[in-house]
Amino acid sequence: PGMAQEAAPILLVVLARLVSSTWHEGSGYYAAESHTNEVYVEEAPPEPALDYHRVPQWCATLNIHRGEATCYSPRGGSYRSSLGTRCELSCARGYRLVGPGAVQCLPSRHWSGMAYCRQIRCHVLPAVLRGSYVCSAGVQMDSRCDYTCLPGYQLEGDRSRVCMEDGRWSGTEPICVDMEPPKIRCPDSRERIAEPGKLTATVYWDPPRVKDSADGIIKRVMLRGPEPGSEFPEGEHVIRYTAHDQAYNRASCKFSIRVQVRRCPVLKPPQNGYLSCTSDGNNYGATCEYLCDGGYERQGTSLRVCQSTQQWTGSQPLCAPMQINTAVNSAASLLDQFHEKRRLLVISAPDPSNRYYKMQISMLQQAACGLDLRHVTTIELVGQPPHEVGRIREHQLSLSIIEELRQFLHLTRSHFNAVLLDKAGADRERYISPVSPDELFVFIDTYLLSEREAARRAPSGDPCE
Repeated sequence: PGMAQEAAPILLVVLARLVSSTWHEGSGYYAAESHTNEVYVEEAPPEPALDYHRVPQWCATLNIHRGEATCYSPRGGSYRSSLGTRCELSCARGYRLVGPGAVQCLPSRHWSGMAYCRQIRCHVLPAVLRGSYVCSAGVQMDSRCDYTCLPGYQLEGDRSRVCMEDGRWSGTEPICVDMEPPKIRCPDSRERIAEPGKLTATVYWDPPRVKDSADGIIKRVMLRGPEPGSEFPEGEHVIRYTAHDQAYNRASCKFSIRVQVRRCPVLKPPQNGYLSCTSDGNNYGATCEYLCDGGYERQGTSLRVCQSTQQWTGSQPLCAPMQINTAVNSAASLLDQFHEKRRLLVISAPDPSNRYYKMQISMLQQAACGLDLRHVTTIELVGQPPHEVGRIREHQLSLSIIEELRQFLHLTRSHFNAVLLDKAGADRERYISPVSPDELFVFIDTYLLSEREAARRAPSGDPCE
């Protein structure tokens, strides 16, 4: 046997049937797999001849999962995998072909390419700031995603997007925008009574309540009007607040403050007198003082106050003509009656026939209105003792008072002279010859009128003209 092997060598060939690999799910191909393990001795075979008639299934049968192969064979429509067959591949809706769109059965008993159907999927949509979305079928084709925003925000852009056949989402990504203004509530309107003796009221209030409907952040709150705790005058005042959120949306509110001044009836000045009032004259807490003109004395209460009930205290006094009491014990007691009430012009003459005296009395009689307007009372000291006379109008003075007046004022009996005393009893001007009423009045108006008297005379002018 060993010599036979050396003399005639034998070729040992193991033949295995050529089979295409199984294409698993998604590959698009499927073939029944079989194996043959036969061992025999033969001589080298010749090149195989291609025979379309004897081998109708040359390549493995095409089977595309979730797809379809449309084949055209040289042998006719009933042959789907014979040599030379060309198959066009397609996928069902919702799937995309991965690989060549057409394959051909080759002499190698393999198809010219490999393809499979992959499910069409869009990318995962990004999260929406201050919002969210809900999709009907995830990221698969035809899935519809609807967008919503958090309370206080509004959607700007596409409200929904659809996964299309090309694997892209329709439309563009929307955004959630804060377009809703904040909510602001002002304090309630209020009414206040002016404080006693004032025309204003101090008013306080709490700041407005502000809430943002979106992120809850209020950027600023602006006040138009006085600050809380301010003094408000009489009348109605409108206070406005404006709030801004981070997106510069704004909202405003307003309320009113009404200040009422309680007032008493307007007082009328007394006849031959006038009023001096504090504050506005007739408002709650105002005080009015009754004053009488020179030569008149007040009878009754001097002050009246406006109460919260809008009524005055007390009753209106009278200004009665001044009563001069000459039955006093001294010149000082006599002069005290004129203190802060009248000015005195004291005239001294040696006798009634003195021409200066007669001239002076004549001029003063003609200017009686101007004298009374300036609160001037004349005292005459005329003659020599024991026939000396002293009088104030029809009131006679005693000899002792005449003598005290002359000594107090340094008035001589030897010639005409006169002295002007102010309301405080001070010696303000002396004359050795008759003084004209105009000269006397100019001096009084320039130097002796009080501010109150000047203010009262300014609007009325000179009623003696």
